[in-house]
Amino acid sequence: MWGILRRSAVDGGGGLSASSLRRTRFALVSARSYAAGSKEMTVRDALNSAIDEEMSADPKVFVMGEEVGQYQGAYKITKGLLEKYGPERVYDTPITEAGFTGIGVGAAYAGLKPVVEFMTFNFSMQAIDHIINSAAKSNYMSAGQINVPIVFRGPNGAAAGVGAQHSQCYAAWYASVPGLKVLAPYSAEDARGLLKAAIRDPDPVVFLENELLYGESFPISEEALDSSFCLPIGKAKIEREGKDVTITTFSKMVGFALKAAEKLAEEGISAEVINLRSIRPLDRATINASVRKTSRLVTVEEGFPQHGVCAEICASVVEESFSYLDAPVERIAGADVPMPYAANLERLALPQVEDIVRAAKRACYRSK
Repeated sequence: MWGILRRSAVDGGGGLSASSLRRTRFALVSARSYAAGSKEMTVRDALNSAIDEEMSADPKVFVMGEEVGQYQGAYKITKGLLEKYGPERVYDTPITEAGFTGIGVGAAYAGLKPVVEFMTFNFSMQAIDHIINSAAKSNYMSAGQINVPIVFRGPNGAAAGVGAQHSQCYAAWYASVPGLKVLAPYSAEDARGLLKAAIRDPDPVVFLENELLYGESFPISEEALDSSFCLPIGKAKIEREGKDVTITTFSKMVGFALKAAEKLAEEGISAEVINLRSIRPLDRATINASVRKTSRLVTVEEGFPQHGVCAEICASVVEESFSYLDAPVERIAGADVPMPYAANLERLALPQVEDIVRAAKRACYRSK
């Protein structure tokens, strides 16, 4: 898997030396529009530090899930927490998502703040009744008397070669449910700021990470390293400003969109890249303001095309900014099939940088 990650990080540059790989990665990262700062942090460390700091600040926060304690997490997100906080606040659970998710929701009813880890969000299907019928609806059904301050977090979407049952994106599933907040970080700064916001929030939050981003390093500002740092839920980030076409996306696809924007710039097309960060609530104002500036829209996601996040964004733009559009909106999504296991078919089933470039050129009437 790590070999696949290294190859994908440089778009197939297998002939580069180790030092060349590091220089190439640094050059790509440095070109992105992050807060100024010379320090870097992996997404894994950003998530770990966010949980650690929130557990230190609030004794009501605790972690539970499969292998989160003694094994320190399947992806080492909870590394060191059992040793620091003990088994009363870091619970290793049996392999029973329905069971430990129900316990977590009950604990939130009682005023605690559980952070429930799913080894993959595909396994959250075992617990979806607790997430939707118990967590999401209780505040409304109790006329505001019951808050459910709980975070459901873990890797979401495609990894590499893990098949259909471990590769699905659940952003659109959970974002369709009133009562849930759904966040999807891209960078280390996203991960730290959004996870802290999720843990502090009085309502249930579905926090969708990406396995392939855990080991990625990103520049991070001094502000983001402060223990009080927190990003607002419901606010997107313009990663790259542009004037010719708007590209909206989230999670791992933000990196693909930024690479596409670089390729488009070589052909004289200025693309604005919006990192959604928050899927529900969706920052419709930022999206529509960008489209009213560029007059073109390309939406990108890994999930299925039907009833997806892209479809909701397209509907919002058509409803609110139709008269500003100079071209049909473009949707780039995963193929409408269960994820293939074979590596060549898996690549064809997921959006690629060249797909985004082609869509943007179509929107700008520059396709051949």
